[in-house]
Amino acid sequence: MAATTHASDARAGDRPQVTLPRVVAAEWDKLTSLPATAWLALATVVAAAATAWALGLFARPDAGGSGAPTAVAGYVLAQLGFLVLGATTGAGEFRTGTARVTFVAVPRRIPVLVAQVVVTTAVAALTAVVALVAALAATAGQRAALGLGLDVGDAETLRLLAGFVLYQTGVALVGLGLGVLLRRPDAALVAGVLLLVVLDHLLATNPGRVADTARALLPGAGARLLQGDDRLAALDATALGPHLAPWTAGLVLAAWAVVLLVAGGVRLRRHDVT
Repeated sequence: MAATTHASDARAGDRPQVTLPRVVAAEWDKLTSLPATAWLALATVVAAAATAWALGLFARPDAGGSGAPTAVAGYVLAQLGFLVLGATTGAGEFRTGTARVTFVAVPRRIPVLVAQVVVTTAVAALTAVVALVAALAATAGQRAALGLGLDVGDAETLRLLAGFVLYQTGVALVGLGLGVLLRRPDAALVAGVLLLVVLDHLLATNPGRVADTARALLPGAGARLLQGDDRLAALDATALGPHLAPWTAGLVLAAWAVVLLVAGGVRLRRHDVT
C-alpha cells in the first residue's frame, strides 16, 4: 500500500505543472500551427492594402496634407479578418469538441482564456502592423502624386497609424470575447458584424440624439481613432450625441472587449464545456 502511494506520488511529481506560461505556449502552438491562421492573416493584409489603394484613387490633391488617412482607409474591410481571428480562437475548440481535452489539462479554465487573450493580442497586433506597412507601401505612389506627406512626428498622423493597430487588435479581442461567450464561430462572427458594422449603419440612417448617442457607445466608435481631424470635425458638426475624443472612443472599444471577455470567463467557470 505504501509502495503504491509512493509510486503515485512519484508519477505526479514527474508531471509538468500547469503554469500560465505553459498554457500560453500551448495556445500559441495551437493557433500558429493551423494553416488557416496564416491564410487569414495574409488575406487580411491584402484586404487592408488593396482597399487603401482603391480608395486612394479617389483622394484629392492636397500639397502638404497628411497621407495617413489614405493609408489606413482599408481598415473597414480588414477588420472582418481580425474579427474572424478572435471568433475562431475563442469558439473553435467548442465547435470541434477538443475544448473538453483542453479543460481536462487545465481544469481551472480561466488560465486558458487569459492565454487566448495574450495570443490573440500578439497575433492581431503583428498582423495589423504588417497590414499597415503593406497599405503604406501600396499607397506610396498615390500619396506622392497628390502631395500627401507622412510626418510621423505629427500628432494626427501618429494617432492614425497607431490607432490602426490598436483598433484592429481591439476588434480581434471583441471577436474572442464573443467566441468564448457564444461558443460558435459563426454566431460570434454574425454578432460581431452586427455590433461593429450593421447597427452603426442602421443608426446612421436615422440620425437624432438617441441614435447618435447609441452610436457613440457601440464598439465601432473606436474607429474615430482612424479619422483625420477634419473628418472628425465634420462628423461632430452634424452629430447630436456626445462628441468623443478619438482616444476616448478607443476606450469604448476596449470596454466592450473587457465586458465580453469577463462574460465569457463567467460562462467558462459556471457552465459545462459543451
